[in-house]
Amino acid sequence: MADSPSASRPLSPHLGIYRKMLTMMMSIVHRITGAALYFGTLLLAWWLIAAASGAEAYEVFSAHAGSWYGRIVLFGYTWALIHHMLGGLRHLVWDMGKGFNLRLVEWMARATVAGSVILTLVVWVIAYQMMGAL
Repeated sequence: MADSPSASRPLSPHLGIYRKMLTMMMSIVHRITGAALYFGTLLLAWWLIAAASGAEAYEVFSAHAGSWYGRIVLFGYTWALIHHMLGGLRHLVWDMGKGFNLRLVEWMARATVAGSVILTLVVWVIAYQMMGAL
């Protein structure tokens, strides 16, 4: 019995074959943060609708947003927004034909991760200071 035609064809590469690299993980996280921002827009819509609907509706939103789980979601949304923005800036640099040196590519990936964490913390510290909570 002859081998089936599919057995002699080469396999397409997939995630199980590739060595995991920071740049690959950054690409995946960029897509995930984009999807998170898509759904996070529902939070913004809820906030605006609650603000337009009156004090009672806004109080319901504020109760959820100010709870422990609401703050975790808002913190995650803030990080996703900043991380996605920095990733977009990285892609803008590449679109201009710059930054393709492998050392620079790795540095920009690390800077995106560190920058998103640092900027998220800075935004939240400033927000808490403005609220008088710190």
